[in-house]
This record gives sequence, C-alpha cells and structure tokens, in this order.
Amino acid sequence: MYLIVTRSFPPEVGGMQSLMWGLTRELSKSFMIKVFADYIESHKIFDEQASFSIERVGGPKLLRKYRKAYLIDEFVKDSKVNGIIADHWKSLEHLKTNKKKYCLIHGKEINHAKGSGINKRLLNVLNNVKKIIANSEYTKNLAIDIGVKKEKIIVINPGIDPIKKLDQKSLDKVESLLAVKSPRLITVSRFDKRKNHEKVVMALRNLKQIYPDIIYICIGYGDEEENVKKLVKELDLEAQVIFFKDISDDLKNALIAKSNIFVMPSIVHKSSVEGFGIAYTEAAQYNIPSIGGKDGGASDAIDHEKTGLICDGNNLDEIYSSINSMLENKKYLEYGKNAKDFVAKFYWPNIVEEYKKILN
Repeated sequence: MYLIVTRSFPPEVGGMQSLMWGLTRELSKSFMIKVFADYIESHKIFDEQASFSIERVGGPKLLRKYRKAYLIDEFVKDSKVNGIIADHWKSLEHLKTNKKKYCLIHGKEINHAKGSGINKRLLNVLNNVKKIIANSEYTKNLAIDIGVKKEKIIVINPGIDPIKKLDQKSLDKVESLLAVKSPRLITVSRFDKRKNHEKVVMALRNLKQIYPDIIYICIGYGDEEENVKKLVKELDLEAQVIFFKDISDDLKNALIAKSNIFVMPSIVHKSSVEGFGIAYTEAAQYNIPSIGGKDGGASDAIDHEKTGLICDGNNLDEIYSSINSMLENKKYLEYGKNAKDFVAKFYWPNIVEEYKKILN
C-alpha cells in the first residue's frame, strides 16, 4: 500500500488538484492506495465515487498539519505501508515515521534564498526522502541550486488526460462570436504577474498594425485582472482583447481549439515561477502551438521551433517577434501539427510508468 499525502485534491479545482488526482487515479490501478487530504466542503459525493480510500483532515490550518501528521503516523503503525508520496515538502515536514518517502516539487514552493529559514526547513525534508520528483528540468536545476542533493532528484513531467470530444454547440458559439476575428491568440491561466499578460497586450498594440482583425482571448481570473483590463483600455485595444471567466469546460476547449497560438511567455516574479506549464500541453492536444517563456519549465512542454517557441518573457521585442514569426506564412499550422504528435508522451498511462519504476 502507498499513502498519498496532499493539501490539494478534488473536488477543489486547480492545477495541483488535477495533478494529484491523475497521479492517484493511475497509481490505484497498480497499487493499493489511501489518500490523506485536506478537508473541503462537498467532498463526500466525490469521495464516495473514488475507487480508493480518502481520509479528509479538517480544523484550523495551523493545527491541521500536526493533526494530519499524527493520523498518518498512527495509521502507518498498524498498516502495511510501502511508502508515502507527497504533493509538497510541507506535507512531510511533521511526519515521524521512517517509511520511504517520495516528494513532488513544482518550482515556486522551493524558490527561497539559500540559507534562509524556510530554505533550511525544506532542505531538512527533501534531503531525507527516498526520491524527489521534479516536474521539469528547470525545477530540478533550481532544487540543486538551493542545496538539494542531486542524486535524489528525478524529472517526471506532469501527466494529462486525453481531451474530450469538442461540443458542437460551443464550437458554433465561438465561430459566431469570433467570425471576423483573425488571427487568434489565447491565454488560459490565472491573472498573475508571472503569467505575463501585460507584455502580450503591449505586443498586441504593434501586431494590430499588421493584423487589424487580430484578437487576444484571455480566460481566467486573479489579482492582476483589473490591471490588465486597465492597460487594454489605455492602449485602445478593447476591440482586440476579449475576457472570459467562470465558463464551462466545453466553451473553454472550443475557444482553445478555434485559436491559432497559445501565448504564455512566463517570467519569474519574486519567488513565483512556472515550474512546467500543463496549459501548453493541453493546448497542443487541439493542434495549437505555444509561445512560452525561457524562465521556468516551459522548455519541457514546448519543443522550441518544432511545437512552438521559447522566448525571453522580459523582452517585449522577443514576444512580439515570436508571435509575428509564427503568424507569418501561417507557421503555426506546422507547429500545431507537431505539437499534437509531441504531446502523446504526457498522457497519464505513459507518465505513471515512470513513477512505477521508482516505486518498484
């Protein structure tokens, strides 16, 4: 039996939640699995439908981590547990058991100055686990730079599920909405400084001179939403940028499928960094190539000059020229076809085999 210890799990929605759900679901096909997850409202219906046991731990956040650690330590004493797989170093910090531990790392949660208090805490956890699973080469190198033992780290990219069949009603809706708009750029992400919506909007001002009917579709919400909208207004780009949030998956997928380029040239903002970028691989399934930033793990998800482009997200000229070069001669069609072929390696049945090699 393996325990999955996580702070992020469905029915809560998000990238980490999807990752931990996919991993748990796939591992449960080969091993007996028990999950220890944080309590969330409306978990009962979800948990009852799972094919493995899920124990929810509630209470105030400060006390919850100690309570969860105690419950896990007690469970391990009485059960045949082969190992513990955690979503985050903090999920392992208070455990006393000496069972084999495996920890996923993603980027920003380990991006703290060497020698700082939090750096010492995370090194104390990570350098005492059996294996560390980094989501990209970038995250692996970041971990080594901050003092994690190189020999403990292996790179396994996050898995994805095959896309659902596109909904015809949603496709028709998108076509009528964007009928005269072309070319089409899209970003699906939180409005966060590191996602770099602002620079894409700035590049759009020049692209509009060449492509007067260009449209930039932004799907998401977040702290930077109002700032991005304000910039769009200041640059007189309200006819070129369209915002969506709280939309159905069907509509979101139709908007991606009907776009030409997925654009997210991420940067490092403070300690926040794009460890991998599942959004690039999801777009690739719809034959949509991506433009990603060189700072972060986008290079694992985008094969530069084959399935998209990697550029310097801090350099406005590079963002502009990357978009323009993909639009010229409709280069995005070739990249998009390559992207769809490339993305097959990220499907969960392939990714979980990498985990099984470590566990066995």
